[in-house]
Amino acid sequence: MLSRLHRDAGHARGVELGPYPLEALGQGAEFAIRERVAPRQTPHAPDDSTLAQTASWYANLFLDCAQQESAPESEGSTDPVIRAKEVKGAAYYLDAAHVGICRIPDFATDDAHFVGRYATVILVAYGRDIGTQNLAHEWIDGASHAIAQMRGHEIGVSVMGHIRALGFEASIHTEGSNTVSLESLASLAGIVQIKHGEIESPFVGKQFSLVAISTNYQMDCDKPLDPSTTVPQLKYWLGINGAVSGRERNRRAKRPPHYSRYPMEQVTRVDVPTTKIYADEVPRVPKRAEFFMRARMGDLGDKAQREVQRFAFKHPLTNGMMYPLRAMVPHQDGDTEQDTESNLTDPAVNTEAIKALSYHLGADLTGICEIPRYAWYSHGPTGEPYEMKHRYAVVMLIDQGYDTMEGASGDDWISGCQSMRGYIRGAEIAGVMADFLRKLGHDSRPQTNADSQVLQIPLVLQAGLGELSRIGELVLNPYVGPRFKSVVLTTNLPLVPDQPIDFGLQEFCGNCLKCARECPVNAIPFGDKVMFNGYEIWKPDVERCTRYRVTNPKGSACGRCMKTCPLNKVVSSDGAFIHRIGTWLGVNARPLKRLLVPIAVRWDDKLGYGTRNPIKRWWQDLEIVDGIARKPKATNERDLDVNADTSGAKSPVGYYHAADNPPPNTKVPVVANHKEAIARAAYVETPAQAAQRHTVGTTPPEHYTPTPSIPVTDITDE
Repeated sequence: MLSRLHRDAGHARGVELGPYPLEALGQGAEFAIRERVAPRQTPHAPDDSTLAQTASWYANLFLDCAQQESAPESEGSTDPVIRAKEVKGAAYYLDAAHVGICRIPDFATDDAHFVGRYATVILVAYGRDIGTQNLAHEWIDGASHAIAQMRGHEIGVSVMGHIRALGFEASIHTEGSNTVSLESLASLAGIVQIKHGEIESPFVGKQFSLVAISTNYQMDCDKPLDPSTTVPQLKYWLGINGAVSGRERNRRAKRPPHYSRYPMEQVTRVDVPTTKIYADEVPRVPKRAEFFMRARMGDLGDKAQREVQRFAFKHPLTNGMMYPLRAMVPHQDGDTEQDTESNLTDPAVNTEAIKALSYHLGADLTGICEIPRYAWYSHGPTGEPYEMKHRYAVVMLIDQGYDTMEGASGDDWISGCQSMRGYIRGAEIAGVMADFLRKLGHDSRPQTNADSQVLQIPLVLQAGLGELSRIGELVLNPYVGPRFKSVVLTTNLPLVPDQPIDFGLQEFCGNCLKCARECPVNAIPFGDKVMFNGYEIWKPDVERCTRYRVTNPKGSACGRCMKTCPLNKVVSSDGAFIHRIGTWLGVNARPLKRLLVPIAVRWDDKLGYGTRNPIKRWWQDLEIVDGIARKPKATNERDLDVNADTSGAKSPVGYYHAADNPPPNTKVPVVANHKEAIARAAYVETPAQAAQRHTVGTTPPEHYTPTPSIPVTDITDE
């Protein structure tokens, strides 16, 4: 491999250091405070703020999840430095602005039970500013602090759960708590300064919320900040130690509030997606046909049925995140205010406001589309028919975290957490937005990974957030590639849909085999597109993929395709110059695509992209077995396999069409036969054959017809 000196400065920055260069400021024990700091005055939300009430409700919901018992002590490291690196890395991975660790002194608590224990203090900055010309400015007026508190509770409960899963005591302390002084702890942990009797962050001022976790988990402590130290403005503007630079933050701040941080407005918009879709032929499928559901029902055998219950939660951090994630599910449906007279009648105004609100809450990219018929599941998990009751989908993407993904193999022990990070944040954002809109009289529902009535990939495509890729049933975005999880808010609020996009991905994926080459189980096709249930698609072998993800013996889940995709990069003013040039050419120099793609893919390998960066590795390899976090027997430590066979001859794809799915309401296993699935390739159409058939008006193939429900009288006989 060639040297990685071409990479951005952030390549050499550990995740546990955070996005702000706190380590560059003056520090030292001699600046430690000796007495309790007075509680700061925070801008509490007014009682009549609908959004603040919703955020506070979710914040309390997360606190209710802090009731689980500590597990037996784990086999994790006893080194305080390694422990601190992991805990801080986890909080930063979940998007805390500052994190620090300190001992809890006598004067900082009114409860002697905490004396001598450790505190992890988490600072969450306010969301993105929204200008007065955007309607959402009124929505967040007085609610920004409540939203930051909510985010703090989500992060705090997840990290607390992580520590408890390691076998140690941990408690969460929030603003207004009588047990500890958060202000004193934040100062001792080196994340704020005391100025004129009040605390503030050197980087985000006073616009933040605090939360702390007290524990007997011994960790290396940080030093307080020198109260006289200031941010070196020029160095900060240029970027200190690989932290996010002042110029990048300034660039983001200047963008309109309804724009994401990425210049999606520069991408070509088209009338229809670049993937051919015969909308009149695409069948509506039931949840029972989804392969993770099939694993749960026993269709993939006993091992997959057993492992699917725990595969995403094998690591202590994902175990901690499980509680708040599942707590949100029962509240996805709610009553809509009927007596509210809404003034949200202008679709254009509504659209800008909804997008701005999504970014303030933490979404990374947002698009809107009308929901096509086929994007609704036909039936729920137990066979109940789903109603297509909303017209619009607000589709939001949550970045899975480039830094952590850079340190991982894609299928090691942090892999499940990478998905969970997107799922918990997406569920929180969409849940808050749906509850808020329902209170304003507009029926809405969050569609989350844990409970979705819609297929999300078609909506990501239609909302102009990407194109379908060789990975198959996955959309790639021009700026974050495949490195995201989606969440959808369905609603009847009048909105203006976005158009699909074309940034040349079909040409790119047609000439790039890297994801297929690096897939651990050869689930991604090496060949051309086919027609599958009305879609022109590179069809992956979903059975093979699902089996590996749920039973992976050397890690939790799998995101190897995301890890190794050449589009998985950082595209910002802090990113590597070569990435920015490459992305600009990909978006704006379409005629050169055929020439540039082979060169880009070859150099992506030569420059080592897709290999692991040990600097970014902040977590311990641990597997929860029988409730105890243990050292695993083995860990996937893959890098690139540039000499792998790319013919596809050894791994033919299996096909499961709509007619091959289980009945929507069956409660018994319907065994998936992979040999039969491979044999079905004989009657799969090519795109050209489908186009010809469609032109002459021939009916769709019989295998496009979904398996019907079992008659009610027969279900009891199962």
